[in-house]
Amino acid sequence: MANPMLLLLLLLSVANFLRPSSSQSLPATVQPTNLMTCNGIFLNYQFQNRRKIHPFVSEPSKQPYSFGANVTLLNSDNIDLKAWSLVIGFSHLEILVSISNAVLSDGSALPFQSDPKTPVEFSGFPNPDLKTPIATAGDLSQIQTSVSIIGTQFGVPNPAIPLPSTLSLSNPAWTCPPAAIDGSSRSISTCCVENLDPTLNDNSTLADENFLPRRAGDLSITYDVIQAYPSSYLALVTIENESPLGRLDNWRLSWEWMRGEFIKSIRGAYTSLVSSSDCIFGKPGEFYKDLDFSKVVNCQKIPTILDLPSSMANDNDLGKIPSCCRNGTILPKSMDASQSASAFQLQVYKMPPDDNRTILNPPQNWHITGVTLNPDYACGAPIRVAPSQFPDPSGLQSNSSALASWQVICNITQPKNSKPKCCVSFSAYYNDSAVPCKTCACGCPASSLSRTCNATAPALLLPPDALLVPFENRSAKALAWAEIKHFAVPKPMPCGDFCGVSVNWHINTDYGKGWTARVTLFNWYDVSLANWFMAVEMPKAYDGFEAMYSFNATAIGKDTIFMQGLPGLNYLMGEVNGSNPASDPRVPGKQQSVISFTKSKTPGINVPSGDGYPSKVFFNGEECSLPDMIPTGGASRIGGEGSVYMVLITLATVFVLFGQ
Repeated sequence: MANPMLLLLLLLSVANFLRPSSSQSLPATVQPTNLMTCNGIFLNYQFQNRRKIHPFVSEPSKQPYSFGANVTLLNSDNIDLKAWSLVIGFSHLEILVSISNAVLSDGSALPFQSDPKTPVEFSGFPNPDLKTPIATAGDLSQIQTSVSIIGTQFGVPNPAIPLPSTLSLSNPAWTCPPAAIDGSSRSISTCCVENLDPTLNDNSTLADENFLPRRAGDLSITYDVIQAYPSSYLALVTIENESPLGRLDNWRLSWEWMRGEFIKSIRGAYTSLVSSSDCIFGKPGEFYKDLDFSKVVNCQKIPTILDLPSSMANDNDLGKIPSCCRNGTILPKSMDASQSASAFQLQVYKMPPDDNRTILNPPQNWHITGVTLNPDYACGAPIRVAPSQFPDPSGLQSNSSALASWQVICNITQPKNSKPKCCVSFSAYYNDSAVPCKTCACGCPASSLSRTCNATAPALLLPPDALLVPFENRSAKALAWAEIKHFAVPKPMPCGDFCGVSVNWHINTDYGKGWTARVTLFNWYDVSLANWFMAVEMPKAYDGFEAMYSFNATAIGKDTIFMQGLPGLNYLMGEVNGSNPASDPRVPGKQQSVISFTKSKTPGINVPSGDGYPSKVFFNGEECSLPDMIPTGGASRIGGEGSVYMVLITLATVFVLFGQ
């Protein structure tokens, strides 16, 4: 018979070995959520299986495993859960390969690489709403949904159970306590309850009992079904700019059809590919045997749609849609409200089992982009909202209503490892050196073999006139200036900024009652920029803003001054050849204006110390790179000889005093 003490030690060792992985550690006060006692939204993440897969590696942390998990959402409350979205914090570099009954809220494609620092958000599809047990007599098919997840994770060998670090609803209308590990150590769960704060609770401001209110964002896209037939419907897509600093040029919109739909016809825009081959050789060709597919516009699962040129706005076949055909340009309302939206109409054909006029599903995974010099947008999942209403075109005091409407919100984002697309230089009347844009402000060539410059050395101070020529023509001026000012020059010399647009902010005057700055825009692109705008944030000087003389400028709040060209002068030309291309440098497009400020409303402002320089600069919605330093005045001026003179004067004074 085995020694009881040895047997006890063996059991304790096994129990310690089988305990959950470190990612599962939760506060001791967190207790497992009981499904039977949850009177809110019950969430449960159930780890199902895991299998070691190739390649087999010797380093445990890099060994891949396939895994399966199931997430359950159950509405046990007395209010509907509308447009549910779920947040899961994966901790083991999970790659999501397959998801059922949900999509990634930001529209990312699968496979998707998760980041332990950033939770992953899921949105329900095709069933985004969960009804209450009271309204359905507890019918699980209407109050519950399950999301199946298949993927790959790394570095968690058997028998450890890799569970996520967080599990909650993303809607602030619900409060979710930290998820707790259940007794089997194979799942975590939580019970979310309604947030009683009316400022955060969408449920307290429902437009009516069936729809969530429309949400605010930088860009609002509305998908309105305006006519419905058994096998098709007509949709109106409207893109509206809600950001005072957002903008799109030559926009490109894409989405993913989830139910086999295809675009039969389109007006007000066009698809980048006109092809019906995916329909003819796919299931649509089998179902629609009598349809003339030669007139079908696009059968791609992920179509890309572009705006028509303004010349086609009145075309009888392709145009005549309000707000269509604007060359893909969407401006801020603060600049031109009539140009702040874009719209197009399309006829969508459906596939079984959706061939019923009441079954309507919007596309998912929305993406919208502009040209290089536009902000980046990240779009959420479509949310069902109250049907849009449209004024009667004849002028009668009546509205027509869409059959169904969905809203997609897109917000300006900063993608990981992205670089700015414009930069700023500083100069001042009290300093003879200009602070140029930072080295590699907009990125540098990826390979060190393709460059012969120093990507990490700070940019050299320059004579102001050097800002007028392309970077490749500044070397001689920079070296001569460094020699005059006794600046150290790194070898190799610093790389350029590689920006297509730069802005020079020059302190022009500073006197008792006010001060002025000169703003100069440089376009180093080969193409011209129409309807440009710029904005600066001036935390210390904003209240003193008076006027701008060659630009239109408006104080729009939040310490921001909005600038644009005067009528007829809002066209920033592209870079052109010099007078003698063989010897003269290329000449950038340039516009310039003086901006004035009063000191009566900003007592104590110190312009040279930094109060006269913007803390942020935006051009066409893109935030520009700022220098790390500003020109200094007086004895400590950058590159000046005042500091040397001041030192000599100080030493002379000391000698005189000691001599006495």
